[in-house]
Amino acid sequence: MTRPADPGHGGEPGHARVQVDDQGIATLTITNARSLNVLSTPVIEDLRRALAGLRARAGVRVLVMRGSGEKAFIAGADIDEMAGLDGASGRAFISRLRALCDDLRDFPAPVIARLAGWCLGGGLEVALSCDLRIGGAGSRYGMPEVRLGIPSVIHAALLPRLIGASRATWLLLTGEDVDAATALDWGLIQKLAEPGELDAAVDGAARGLAALGPEAVRQQKRLLRSWEDVPLSQAMDESVTAFGEAFATGEPQRFMRAFHDRRR
Repeated sequence: MTRPADPGHGGEPGHARVQVDDQGIATLTITNARSLNVLSTPVIEDLRRALAGLRARAGVRVLVMRGSGEKAFIAGADIDEMAGLDGASGRAFISRLRALCDDLRDFPAPVIARLAGWCLGGGLEVALSCDLRIGGAGSRYGMPEVRLGIPSVIHAALLPRLIGASRATWLLLTGEDVDAATALDWGLIQKLAEPGELDAAVDGAARGLAALGPEAVRQQKRLLRSWEDVPLSQAMDESVTAFGEAFATGEPQRFMRAFHDRRR
């Protein structure tokens, strides 16, 4: 059963709808952001408030990030707002978007991006900030900022390590978009749903994660983030520490006992 999250200060934000089901699967939906879910300052701020509330909420095991409707996950930042920016306000705007992406990368539980329709510019940066990306059959992906006179920045920096320097250079310099099959081949998305099966694919992945030990999954996410920034030897040292800490949670004993029971 899915239920709304407890209202926070002043109730649920106007651009973010939060639902949490009985398995601890939370869904954060962008709302009232035009038909293509564009990221204006109010949308970004409401999403950040919703994420802060979910972060503080006990029992959230998985977060699904999605846009309203099927036309787009997020079709980019609000061009009407950006057209009026200057140097200082431009830095402030992109810093807010960076903070939203960082909130997703640092969210303690795994985050799944449900990618229907267009996923462009800032929307692709938001998707790249999620741990798992599941695309719909007709979804398309691109970084068209150079066609608007600006560079792709902040979490576009993840692209070379995710899809390789050559493919990242093509996307960022040409501003062209790619179809879902290409996105899967390149590693922009990790799974491509069959036509009409996007919700089933996302739900299956979310329920699979929710069935795992929550502390082990959160440990693994923390390690993945840490490994991005440290030398290999330090990553291994941190892994040894995390492995020992896992046994203090009781999860290894419970899951291993269940494994042996199934074998018997």
